Formats: sequence, C-alpha cells, structure tokens
Amino acid sequence: MSGYHVFGTVKEIGVDDTGLRDFHRLYFTYPLYRDDGLVFYNDFFGKRKIKLTTYNPFKLFKSYKEMNNRLRDKKLEGNMTGEGMIQGGVVIFDKMGQARYAYEEETGSPLDIEDILAALKAIRDE
Repeated sequence: MSGYHVFGTVKEIGVDDTGLRDFHRLYFTYPLYRDDGLVFYNDFFGKRKIKLTTYNPFKLFKSYKEMNNRLRDKKLEGNMTGEGMIQGGVVIFDKMGQARYAYEEETGSPLDIEDILAALKAIRDE
C-alpha cells in the first residue's frame, strides 16, 4: 500500500546488536528508532509482558513447536538474547500523527494482516 510511512522502535541496544542489524538488513529495512525509557511501549501497550496462557505442559509444548515451525518455514532465526519479555505490536497513525489503531503482539501467534490492512484502508478513506 503506497502513501504510508513505516518505522520501527526497539527497546534496547548494546545487547544483541548483531541480531538487530540482521533484523534490519534482512527483514525490516525501514527506519528504526530506540525507545528510551520504553515510552512508546508503555503508552501504547501498557507495559505488557509475556505471560503463560496455560499451565498445561502439553499445550505449552504444542504452542512452542507451532511457533518454531512457523519461524523455520519463514527462514527466521530466533535467539534468547536480550530482555525478551516486553511485548509490542503495530500502531497506525493518521495524517495528523494521531494514533488510531493498535494491534497488540501475541507471542507465538502470527500478526493478523487482514485486520491491519483493514485499519490502514479505513484511515485512508476518511
């Protein structure tokens, strides 16, 4: 979709800079900004952290396997470096810079691209 500006925020540097450079070079070539103080994360996603969705070890293992299969199928590598507990998401701003839509990341689940595209189209058509 043309007519949109995309950027990303990162919460830390100096922990896995090689991984961050690889992410930027291979997967997300848009501008990245460091979010000092986690202001962006806290304002939009309310200090959300990863938490267990179940205490059933079989369900946890199944979810872990599904996530790893998705990563492998997309040829993505994960790592256990860095803070890793704070969750983010996607925020869409209108032309005036007002946040209009926030999609919260669910660790292990794919982004709902159709919802994100619908939000982009709705804001564009206003």
